[in-house]
Amino acid sequence: MIYFDYASTAPVNPKVLELYTQYLHDYFANSESHHPLGTEVSKLLEGSRRKTAALLRVEPSDIVFTSGACEANSLAIKGYAFSHMNRGKHLITTAIEHSSVLNSMKQLEDVFGFEVTYLGVDSEGKIRPEELRAAIRPDTILVSVMMVNNETGSVQPMEEIKQILKEYPTVKLHMDGVQALGKMKIDLNGIDMASFAAHKIHGLKGCGVLYRKKNIELMPLISGGDQEFGIRGGTENACNYAVFGDTLEYALKDMEEYEGHVKECNRYLRERLSAIDGVLINSPDDAIPYILNISCMKLPSEVHMNALGSEGFCISSHSTCHTKKNVLSYVAQEMGITGKRQLGILRISLGNDTTLEECEKLCDAIKENIRKYGIRK
Repeated sequence: MIYFDYASTAPVNPKVLELYTQYLHDYFANSESHHPLGTEVSKLLEGSRRKTAALLRVEPSDIVFTSGACEANSLAIKGYAFSHMNRGKHLITTAIEHSSVLNSMKQLEDVFGFEVTYLGVDSEGKIRPEELRAAIRPDTILVSVMMVNNETGSVQPMEEIKQILKEYPTVKLHMDGVQALGKMKIDLNGIDMASFAAHKIHGLKGCGVLYRKKNIELMPLISGGDQEFGIRGGTENACNYAVFGDTLEYALKDMEEYEGHVKECNRYLRERLSAIDGVLINSPDDAIPYILNISCMKLPSEVHMNALGSEGFCISSHSTCHTKKNVLSYVAQEMGITGKRQLGILRISLGNDTTLEECEKLCDAIKENIRKYGIRK
């Protein structure tokens, strides 16, 4: 199989898997237990928290381990909204966020009486900062914006967003940083909360991180004990969390090592695919090189993915969180991509292990599939 679905998940780093297997065998105790083995597990967990914090240039007490980015996003948005609804019930996000953000916002609207402003995007999938400024009201308490879009690779103008919110100290900023981590430099200065996931950076599924400044109060969504500073109750998935620090360390080291290679693969794909009749590039020129969104005007996505799958390619058309519903991409819709262009979308996502030879094979397959199965009108 030739894998082009890294935006959905990445294979586990063998070093991480080896360390995790060792921890599972040797450190199975509950990290909250006060006997010697429980203490050792707790030390491993806190060591990972310190390493994660150091790599992100924050404090260990700012790091909350979760079951993944969906939980981290939900905890940040709903936890903050519930804790500060006495100050206001207006939230701002964008119309192209991950479903975990949009569904959290919708629940707050439909069930708890909050108001949400959904910022539109331009043809490159980016918000217009002046529209953010115009949307802020006296009762606005939170803005949530993803740094990198998971379907197109578009990068939001985070520095401009930070500068605007400096003028509104009571409005806090949450960033979904899942697709940015390990792919580009992240500056958490000016960010109040940020969500990350291990499995996007060659780590384990079931492990996420919520960065939140220690002065940010969150209402727990999971009631239990005092785990994770009392913010997230329940027995710690300690071995999983214990390897996150190492996972992040490897990812950041590899980012510097492989950045040029991934850019080369992206350039090759853009040049080859642009030359194929009926193929259009949807990702902007300044998108991260790890994600390339294209449209095949003559071949619907479902037909094309089936053909590519039979030829040994793993590829998506949009976010894998929506594949069971067979819905069109709302991200593309917001960017003005409609009709046949929307129906023919493919998301090609690259990893450090992607080779130019694999990119060449994919381009050849796409060209041949359009020739064989494309609509001739």
